[in-house]
Amino acid sequence: MNENEFNQQADSALARIETALDNCGGDVECNRSGNVLEIEFDNGQKIIVNRHDANHEIWVAAISGGFHYAWQNGAWRSRRDGSELFGKLVELVRSGSGETLTF
Repeated sequence: MNENEFNQQADSALARIETALDNCGGDVECNRSGNVLEIEFDNGQKIIVNRHDANHEIWVAAISGGFHYAWQNGAWRSRRDGSELFGKLVELVRSGSGETLTF
């Protein structure tokens, strides 16, 4: 994947995450600054999602750990455990807030 393709895919993913968070309601706050998306819950817990240009990955930092996702076979997949980005975010948001995120 070249840089332009990565930028398009990553920006699309971040926009999709923002939309899902805006639609989930509840006690989830989402703020975006450039390539960084910060998700904060009422209990103070946060999830940070950012575009990591050098590695062509999307990184997720949460209380449960850090996760790196690369575009593989039409989806953002973790090279470590094979998890899919949007599925992992559903799990993390549910754990942090009890809210159900829908993509």
